[in-house]
Order: sequence, then C-alpha cells, then structure tokens
Amino acid sequence: MNKVCWPYFDPEFDSLTERIYGPPCRVSIDNESMDGCTVVKVDSVNKQGLLLEVVQVLTDMNLQIYKSFISSDAGWFMDVFHVRDEHGNKLTDQKVINYIQRAIGRSRGFSSQLSSQSNSIIYNPYMTTTNSYSYNNNNVFPYDGHPNEQHTAIELTGADRPGLLSEISAALTDLHCNVVEAHAWSHNARLACVAYISDQSTDTAIDDPSRLATIQGHLTTVLRATTDPNEKGLDSSPNHPDVKTSEFLGGEGTMTTVERRLHQMMLSVRDFESPSTKERRKRMVKIESCDEKGYSIVSIDCKDRPRLMFDTVCTLTDMQYVIFHASISSHEAYAFQEYFIRHIDGYALNTASEKERVINCLEAAIERRVCEGVRLELCADNRIGLLSDITRVLRENGVVVVRADVETHGDKAVNAFYVRDISGKEVDIDYFSKSLKREMGPIFTLHVKNETPITMRRTSSNSSSSSSSSSGSDDEWSSLSFGGKLRYRIGQLSHRLIHV
Repeated sequence: MNKVCWPYFDPEFDSLTERIYGPPCRVSIDNESMDGCTVVKVDSVNKQGLLLEVVQVLTDMNLQIYKSFISSDAGWFMDVFHVRDEHGNKLTDQKVINYIQRAIGRSRGFSSQLSSQSNSIIYNPYMTTTNSYSYNNNNVFPYDGHPNEQHTAIELTGADRPGLLSEISAALTDLHCNVVEAHAWSHNARLACVAYISDQSTDTAIDDPSRLATIQGHLTTVLRATTDPNEKGLDSSPNHPDVKTSEFLGGEGTMTTVERRLHQMMLSVRDFESPSTKERRKRMVKIESCDEKGYSIVSIDCKDRPRLMFDTVCTLTDMQYVIFHASISSHEAYAFQEYFIRHIDGYALNTASEKERVINCLEAAIERRVCEGVRLELCADNRIGLLSDITRVLRENGVVVVRADVETHGDKAVNAFYVRDISGKEVDIDYFSKSLKREMGPIFTLHVKNETPITMRRTSSNSSSSSSSSSGSDDEWSSLSFGGKLRYRIGQLSHRLIHV
C-alpha cells in the first residue's frame, strides 16, 4: 500500500515573522531618560487610524502630550510621546502604566469592533435615537461615567440659537425622560449634542418604537424652530428629513469616543463655514506642497490646550487623510504641530479648494472646544428635570450656553457649562448664583473660571518676550529654501525617532 506523504511544516514557522520583525505592537514606557516627563514609545505594524487610536488612549487618561514624533512609512508605525499627568508630573503609578500598555495594544483591534456595537437611525434635521452599548473592562482609568445599555442615546445637530439647550432639556422633561448624561458643542451657529436618557419611572432604556418616534418628533420640532431651509450649511430641508443608518458610539464607550462623534456631527453640518461676514483673523493653519516626496505639509501654530492633538488628528483621520510623519511640540502655552499627509487614495492636496477646506475644518476643530466666556461648574443632588431647571435659569438671566458637559455620579449631578452673556457683557455670576439658589435651593458646589479664546501664535507686532527670544531662530528658518526646510524636517524626525 502506498504511503500518503504530507509536507513538513516547522512548528516555529508561525512565529517566524514575529521573530524577524518583532511583535505586532510594542509599547514601552520610560521614566528615566527624560527629566519632568514620561516617554511612551509605540512600535507597531501600521494601519489607517492607528495614530488616532493611540492618541485616544492617552487622551482618555487626561495626559498632557507636550511633544511627539511620528513616522509610519514602509508599513511600520513608530511613535514617541512625551507626556505628563494632568498635574504636570511624570507617571509614577504602576497600575496606570500597565493600563496604558494594555490599552494601546488592545486598540489595534478596536476599530474592527465598532461596526458590531450599535446602530442608529438618523433624522435630518437632525436627531438620532438608539440604544447604546459599551464594553465593561473592569477598570476606572479612562472614563467611568459613561452610560451603558440601561440608557438610550440621542444625537441632535442643527442650527443653534440662544436658549436651544434649555428648550431641548425642557422637551425631554415633558416627555418623562431623565437626562443621565449630555455633551453639547456650539460653534459657528451650529449645535451638536449627544445625550443619554432613561425612562423617568423605570430608570431603564427606552426601546418602545412608538415612544421613540414621539421623542424624535418633539425634538425635531424644537430644532426646526429657527432652521432656514435655504441655509447653505445644512444638508437638507427640515420639511424633508433624510432617514439613514450609521454606526454610533461603539467601542469602549470612552469620553473621546463621544468627542470624536461630536467632531463628526459638527463636520456634517459644516460648522467650518462661518456664517459671519466679519474679516477672519490670521490663520492658525497653513498647507504647503512637498513635490519631492508627494506629501502635503500641514502646519498648525496656536495656543496650546488639553486635547489639542486629539482634535487635529481626529479631524484629519475622519477626513480620510493618512499621516505619514508628524512633529508635535508645545512651549510656553503655545503649540506647533506639523503633519506630512496624503489623502487615503495616495495623492497629496492638489487643488486650492481642497487645501482651503482642510484649513477651515482644522481651524473649526481647534475652536470648537475653546469658549470665550466663563466656565460654570455646578454640583447638586440629582433629580428629574435638574438640567431643564438649570438651563432655564441661565436663559432667563440672558446667559448663552456655548458648550455643556453633564454627568451623573450616583445621587449627584456634575454639570459644566461654558457660557457668555447674550449682549456681550460680562456674566454677572453673583446675580446668577442667587437666582439659581432661589429657584432650586442651595447648590452643592459652584466654581467659576474665566476662559480665553484661542489665538494664533505671534499674530501682532506686540510679540511676547518668548517670541522675541526666538526671533533669531525664526529668521534663520525663514532664510532656508523649501527643499532645505523639508530635508531638515525629515532628518529631524528620523534623528529623534532613533535617539529618543
């Protein structure tokens, strides 16, 4: 009888690629080589969106990224982050360090799980309802207040107006809905809001189709009140709403997941198209062409703030641009970011209109979080209708909410509102505080902080001492040719990635 012979396979063959090139993702955290910061290094097989996933992990930890060097040519992703905690110190807690290593390694499979997490039906204009689901990772590091399947998620986008958030909150209260959490952004007369609600009587998710339709109808009516059917920035007439499905708030339910969705929603209503006819200030973003390597070089020069890198990387990724190299730095409250990008189809930005659109979208992403006015932080005993009452008092005092973050922690409600006076005057905090206490009883905590607008670096002739001290290097840099600048930048990136 003839013997059947099978080809021999070395049992070590499956691990050959990893032994040659290393594991698919290596994360190392170094607290020794740099004074005053922790160095996080990531080496991984590259894929589109990986940089954003890594930045999301660090941002969820409230880490300050004050320097970063990125290179992702030849199918390999190499990234170095210089980070501090929210108090400006190195990362010393081993549990936090271990979590970052696990989370970044796990993030490589994160995007593929988004599509299986949840669906939503989007009504334009401009509201969505869906049950939201999130993983339970048994940790409290990134963001432990995110709602789970016991709540229903709602998206709203449309034209903004004074008092709109108050009207939305009142409508939900009238519909016997409890607002468990809400996040709202207002920019360039557009509003985007993600809210999580539960049934007032059962404190569970609302899944009855007829009731969801009623909620959709009421909120759509509220949003339509000042929507102009002919407005250029909105996608369709309020009299003819579009109905479509989309992925919504999947993944691990972190805060950056919600914020990325808010960026996408604001982009969908074209908040980067300013309705104002006023002359724009100097640009924070500029784009140059690099014909030698086929890149477009995006430079961002603005005032630094938390989550700035997340906002810019998120916008470029969602606009389908691939970041091949990048250099990020911040110094004396200013940030400089430089990205070498191509469109996902492999081409650089070729037309003036495409460059202008990318510039406008990045500047809008930078400005969405920055509110010129006052930040109010209120903590009170949670109850049904609390958000409606607070926003009503704000509206009655002539205070406009330009951004809101509302959360509940047990029996306490923690609310942060970025507000300004509707007439342009300073907000009378004392009068507002007395009105709030008179209407609803003692506020558990009321903290006030002034916010300043984000501005371009060195925009005026009255430069700061820091800018004048660097004038020599600026003059030296401006004297280089474009090719010289390019070679210097790429050489600088390669040198830093090797030696950091």
